[in-house]
Amino acid sequence: MEKVFIYDTTLRDGSQAEGINFSIEDKLRIFQKLDEFGIDYVECGWPGANPKDTLFFEKLKKVKPKHSKVVAFGSTRRPGKKAQEDPQLENLIRSEAQIITIFGKSWDFHVLEALKTSLEENLQMVFDSVSFLKQHVQEVIFDAEHFFDGYKRNPEYALEVLRAVLESGADWIVLCDTNGGSLPHEVYEITKRVCQTFPGAKVGIHTHNDSETAVANSLMAVLAGARQVHGTINGIGERTGNANLCSIIPNLQLKMGFMAVPEESLRKLTELSNFLSEISNMPLPKNMPYVGESAFAHKAGVHASAVMKSSQTYEHIDPAMVGNRRKIVVSDLSGRSNVVYKLREMGIELDEKSPDVIRLVEKIKELEKEGYHFEAAEASFELLCKRHFGLVRDYFDLDAYRVLIAKRSGDLLPVSEATVRLSVEDIKQHTAALGNGPVSALDNALRKALEEFYPNLKEVQLIDYKVRIVNESEGTQAKVRVLIESTDGRRKWGTVGVSENIIEASWIALTDSLIYKLHKDEEEGII
Repeated sequence: MEKVFIYDTTLRDGSQAEGINFSIEDKLRIFQKLDEFGIDYVECGWPGANPKDTLFFEKLKKVKPKHSKVVAFGSTRRPGKKAQEDPQLENLIRSEAQIITIFGKSWDFHVLEALKTSLEENLQMVFDSVSFLKQHVQEVIFDAEHFFDGYKRNPEYALEVLRAVLESGADWIVLCDTNGGSLPHEVYEITKRVCQTFPGAKVGIHTHNDSETAVANSLMAVLAGARQVHGTINGIGERTGNANLCSIIPNLQLKMGFMAVPEESLRKLTELSNFLSEISNMPLPKNMPYVGESAFAHKAGVHASAVMKSSQTYEHIDPAMVGNRRKIVVSDLSGRSNVVYKLREMGIELDEKSPDVIRLVEKIKELEKEGYHFEAAEASFELLCKRHFGLVRDYFDLDAYRVLIAKRSGDLLPVSEATVRLSVEDIKQHTAALGNGPVSALDNALRKALEEFYPNLKEVQLIDYKVRIVNESEGTQAKVRVLIESTDGRRKWGTVGVSENIIEASWIALTDSLIYKLHKDEEEGII
C-alpha cells in the first residue's frame, strides 16, 4: 500500500473555529492523542504570534513523540526585509520544531491587493524565506495560499511561485484551497497539472469546506498525485471548517488502497473523534460519516431485517474497522427485526414470531403513536422491554407527589416546592424539598426519599432536559414529551415521558432515569 502522509492542523487551523479555545494543557493532551494514533505531522501553532503558542512550543521541547513530527507554522518574510532579519522567521527556528511550514501568496490578486507589493518581490520573498529556513531545519513545507484561485486567474504566475519554492529547497509544496470555493473536478485537474509540471516534486493538499467538498477535494487531489493531506479532526476550523480527517483517513485506507495510519489505529478513529469533541466542547454531529453515533444506525424495519442477515446490505464497511458500532433504532417505523436485535443486546433471545415479541412491538407502536420517542431515550426503551418480560423489580412504590408554585408580590422569582410520599420495602418515606423550578423541586424531593436506601443515586446528574409539543393544534391542552439525559460519570442515558401534564411527563422521565441507574448497577453487582 502506497503511503499518503497525514498532516493534522487541529491545533492551529482547527483552533480558529468559532467557539473553540484550547488551553495549553488541552493542546498537550491533543498532541499526545494524535501521536498515539499515528498522525505523521502535527502542526502545533504559530510560535511568536501569541504567548500561548510560544509557551506551548516550550512545553513541547520536553515531549518525545513516538510517531508524530512537531510542526511550527508561520509566514514568508515581509516585503522589503531580509529573511535573516525577520523576527517571525527567527521565532520559527527558536521553537526547535522538527518541521517548519510557511505559507506564501500564489494568487497575483492577493500579492497586489493584500501585500501591496510586486509579483517579483513576492517570488523573492518565497525563495529567501525557504532558503533561510532550510539552513536550520531538515524539512520545510510550503503552503501555497489561495493556489487554486490563483491558478484559475493566472496559471503562469501560480506555477512560477511553486517553481521558486522548489528551487529554494522546499521539501513539500502544498496546494491550498484557502477560500474553500473549488470543486472536485477543478482540484483534480489543477493538481494533476502541477504534478506533470514538476515531476518528482512532493505535492500536498490543504482544503476548506466552504462548498462542502473539502473531503472530496482532498481525495481527488490524491488521485491526481498528491501524497500529503492536511485536515483537522472532526473537520473543525475557521468559517465552515477544514477537511475532515475522520472521513479522509478511512476513505484513503479502506476504499482507495493507500496507507494513511497504522491499521490498529484506524480502529481507534471513533475514540479519537469523541475525544476531540469532548475537549473542544463541540458536540459531534450524530450523522457524521464513520464516527457519528448514527453512522451505522438502522431505523426502518426492512433495513434492520436485512442488515441482520448480511451487514453488507446497508453498511458500506464493518463499523468495527473504525471503532464504531451498529445501532438498531426502535420507532413507529420499526418492525420485529429491530426489536429482536435490541432484545439480543439485552441478553433476551427470542424469535421474531414469538407472541411476546409481537405484543411488545404492538405496545411500542402504540406508545409512539401517543408521543413517545424511543430513539432518543434508549434507557426508557430498555426498561419497557425488560418490564414486559418481568425483569425489572420495583425499587419503590409511589403513594403521591405534589408540586406547589407560589409567587408573592415583590418576589423576583416564584418559589417551587415538592413533596413525595412513597415506600421502599414497606418503609414509608414522606419528604419535601425546594428547587429552582417545579421539576427541580420534584427531583430533589424524590432523591431525598430514595438516597437513604440507594446511596449510589447521589452519582446521578441530569445533564439535559428537553420539552417538545406532540400535537401542536391542541394549544395549551397539547401533550408534551419530556426527554431527560442523565449521567453517573461512567455512562450516559436518555429517558422519556409523555403526558398532557408537563409535571407528570417530567415525573415519568425522571423516575425512569433513576430506576435505570439502579437496574444497571444491580446487573453489575454494585447494589
